Amino acid sequence: MKKFLVVLLMSALVFLPAVQSFAVSEAAVLFLLISPGARASGMGEAFVALADDATAVYWNPAGLAFQKGKEISLMHANWLPQFGSDLFYEFGAYKQSIEGIGTVGLNVTYLNLGKQFITGEGSPDVLGEFSSYEFAVSASYGTLISENWGVGLGLRYIRSNLSDVGAGAEKGDGKANAFAFDVSTLYKVPFVPKLSLGLNLSNMGPKITYIDAAQADPLPTNLKVGFAYRLVDSKFNKLTLVGDMNKLMVNRHSDGTSDPFYKAIFTSPWTITEEKKVNIGSEDDEEVVGQESMFNGILSGGMEYWYSDLIALRAGYYWDKPGKVEFVSFGAGIQYHLYRFDFGYVSAAEGHPLANTMRFSLTLGF
Repeated sequence: MKKFLVVLLMSALVFLPAVQSFAVSEAAVLFLLISPGARASGMGEAFVALADDATAVYWNPAGLAFQKGKEISLMHANWLPQFGSDLFYEFGAYKQSIEGIGTVGLNVTYLNLGKQFITGEGSPDVLGEFSSYEFAVSASYGTLISENWGVGLGLRYIRSNLSDVGAGAEKGDGKANAFAFDVSTLYKVPFVPKLSLGLNLSNMGPKITYIDAAQADPLPTNLKVGFAYRLVDSKFNKLTLVGDMNKLMVNRHSDGTSDPFYKAIFTSPWTITEEKKVNIGSEDDEEVVGQESMFNGILSGGMEYWYSDLIALRAGYYWDKPGKVEFVSFGAGIQYHLYRFDFGYVSAAEGHPLANTMRFSLTLGF
């Protein structure tokens, strides 16, 4: 019986940057949680309350409501570069304002998972090969309810092409389709003029099915809330502080079943309990001394400094304690008229899968 090697594929999903590590195996198509835009990357991936360019189609569609004109944003990133892998991520977004209606946006996300090999049963001989990839196509809309309040919607088609054949005696293959939607809001606080608050509940939809309905997996429904505060906003100097909280709204039970998304929004646990251990001898000899309850989510924050709308410098911090993912990020940007080039860099500990992750993005206005 032919069997394909999925070890590399699963490993790739486990270590996806910007994905809650603790969420792996709780949801499928985790590539939907990869954060686009080198600009946001440089600020610790906190952008839901800023969302003032074309990448708002991902971060917060309500941010489109405050934008005018047309803009294209493109991003490329080599994934897991320290492993010498052939993974890469592409993101493209377009937004356009329509007088009297609002602002619409389109975007495409593509993750190449590399080449996989088919081997014989109990044999290392390669019998064939195939490529694995996933992509999503989204449409977004944002409009103003009042001068300071915008709302947004997003619709998404998802295609997962993990394999061309089944594994062992399994029927079917590793291909699946799904649909999802987002709802969001962005509020510019009138009595604190420099403060904005954002919320985006994304990837809500029916479970995705590869084999049959009994083995369907939930989509990575995600709640993102945050703030942006323009600490300095003068002609030549601008400094903005941002902060986000992410929470995966998935509730998978011990028997392998999971709640539908409309129920998991309310039943997903906000805290998890972890055993506290101390070394009583060697590193492998530990004793449980208690339990620790921790927030079951991700916190991130950062800042962005602009000089004369020409040069930008960014820094941020990403903290996911349950998933044991922490890193500092840096970024820079240069802008001329309606054209901007951004760079983001993740500085993680040596040997960390996120180390030396770089993102490059180009924004074109017209």
